[in-house]
Amino acid sequence: MKKVIFFCFSLILILINGIPQTASAYSYGDPNEEKVAEVYKEMQLKLDENPPNFSAAKSLFETVKEEVDMHMGTEPGEVILESINEEDKEATIQNMEKLLVLNVARRLESIEKSFEEYDTSKKLLAKGYATYQALSPKVEANNPEADKEIKADFDAALEALGNPGLFGVGKKPSDIEVFKEKKEAILNSLQAEFDLPSLEVGHFTETEEQEGTGKKDWTDRSNIRNWIPLILIVAVIGAIVVIGIKRRRP
Repeated sequence: MKKVIFFCFSLILILINGIPQTASAYSYGDPNEEKVAEVYKEMQLKLDENPPNFSAAKSLFETVKEEVDMHMGTEPGEVILESINEEDKEATIQNMEKLLVLNVARRLESIEKSFEEYDTSKKLLAKGYATYQALSPKVEANNPEADKEIKADFDAALEALGNPGLFGVGKKPSDIEVFKEKKEAILNSLQAEFDLPSLEVGHFTETEEQEGTGKKDWTDRSNIRNWIPLILIVAVIGAIVVIGIKRRRP
């Protein structure tokens, strides 16, 4: 009996170690944070110093410039660096705000393209909302009603994603039409608030498409292959219990 238990636990350990480790390779980081939004907030602090610390602001922006160039083309990064080099505080902040609006658009567009991938869509929406939270103080100061409406639209967009539940438990249906409606409402409000002529975000690279589809995200519960290790573990534990009961019978 001890040998059987030892064998079963060894098998469980092997199965656990065999679970795909691609999560780190396709990580979204903290789903409630967006790096470019965090950099924007740090840049604001540096530019609010007396005198404004443009050197530190430039160093901060350069930590995200490669990502910005990859997903939104080179123009936004070039414009922001130009305003920093010219030591134009107001233009730098305004250009960063416009960049964040484009980033919200990028995240929401990616969700629409991969709407059925619940885990991926939820993470992208969280990052889109994290981006908006960095813009929210300005929107609220200028137009409190618009700020409330945008936040409400984000909440409604989250509800529209539904929930696949766990083995069907807690399942909620998704509604892509409602999501599209709320996405358009959010983007139209942001475009008006920040006076953007267009929300074109440049080209999406192959990397972005992989991120958007979420097909290599091992947390995707809709993929039956991701349940196999758990099912096998449950089966092994069940076998241990059955064997133990049979051995105890007279």
